[in-house]
Amino acid sequence: MAREFDLIVYGATGFTGRLVAEYLVQRYGDGSVNWAMAGRSLTKLEQVRDEIGAPASTPLIAANADDPSALRAMTQRTQVVISTVGPYQLYGNDLVAACVETGTGYVDLCGEPNWMHDIIARHDAAAKVSGARIVLSCGFDSIPFDLGVWTVQQAAKAKFGQPAPRVKGRVRKMQGTFSGGTFASGKATAAAAAKNPAVFKVLLDPFALTPGFTGPDQPKGIMPEYDEAVGGWVAPFMMAVINTKNIHRTNFLAHHPYGRDFRYDEMMVAPGLGELGKAAAEAIAKMNPMNADKGPAPGEGPSKEEREAGFYEIDFIAEMPSGERLTATVTGDRDPGYGSTSKMIAEAALCLLRDVDGGGGVWTPGALMAEPLKARLEANAGLTFRVA
Repeated sequence: MAREFDLIVYGATGFTGRLVAEYLVQRYGDGSVNWAMAGRSLTKLEQVRDEIGAPASTPLIAANADDPSALRAMTQRTQVVISTVGPYQLYGNDLVAACVETGTGYVDLCGEPNWMHDIIARHDAAAKVSGARIVLSCGFDSIPFDLGVWTVQQAAKAKFGQPAPRVKGRVRKMQGTFSGGTFASGKATAAAAAKNPAVFKVLLDPFALTPGFTGPDQPKGIMPEYDEAVGGWVAPFMMAVINTKNIHRTNFLAHHPYGRDFRYDEMMVAPGLGELGKAAAEAIAKMNPMNADKGPAPGEGPSKEEREAGFYEIDFIAEMPSGERLTATVTGDRDPGYGSTSKMIAEAALCLLRDVDGGGGVWTPGALMAEPLKARLEANAGLTFRVA
């Protein structure tokens, strides 16, 4: 059955949703994408539409996150929904259920492993039947990391004839703040873990998103250490708790192209050498913004100038059994939490719509659309993937 829209941006009045809509106006304002804006309030949608310079004819759809019938009606009108309404464990259940029921494509920005674990358990089988392709974590967590590992493994297989059994993700540079949605999601996850020990178990398990499969022991990445591969000290990276799980799920869904004995971790490279680098790594390890009582509220975020001044650079180091190494570097030209994320999720939705087939199910970006998504991100979204 033909659908009315290619895409619907759900949550378009929120800070990140607005950036996604603005990107679609700027990049695809030629009418090549038939899309609509959705959210709770038509009045707010009209205001955002006018402020971002979208045509007055841009369709607007009112739908509350707690109204299953409205969400079902919305999903029946589009091929793909872009959801920026988090925390997903509080506001995302009914929308995913509606997409699964109606066979509608779905992408989100989720970094909540406990919710993702539950979504896989509840909806993966039904999505395979309906044909709904549910693609989680299509922002900074976890596209640069998911595709970074895929890129370095492709290079390892080309050069050495086999994948690397060990890859290190090392964040070398990053400027930009995390979003209000990320802060709210982190707090919601912490609250869920405090109430339910099973949630804490999911957070600790690197294979929490690979039902029926458990690989080898993984590097912990929870203490500062000297890493000879980068020639300096490294510290824990706060996004590792979700990225590592997504990367293992990509390997799992793709039938283990990285091997069944694959080991992976993520850490931040500390500035400075010697004792200075050690001190910096120890200081970074003590800083966890999620421990703060107050953070940015959902809907709040940095200015346009701050977003454009942001960037990131991440190395993915493949270590072969022979001792040889290969590195892939991923860079982004905007702050990770907003500017880059808004472009990534929009291109992921278009990639799902136009560039890949694949059956229904709960997917990762890397398992379903690694190569075409990488090409889109390099062409349109300011990312680079370089192998050395």
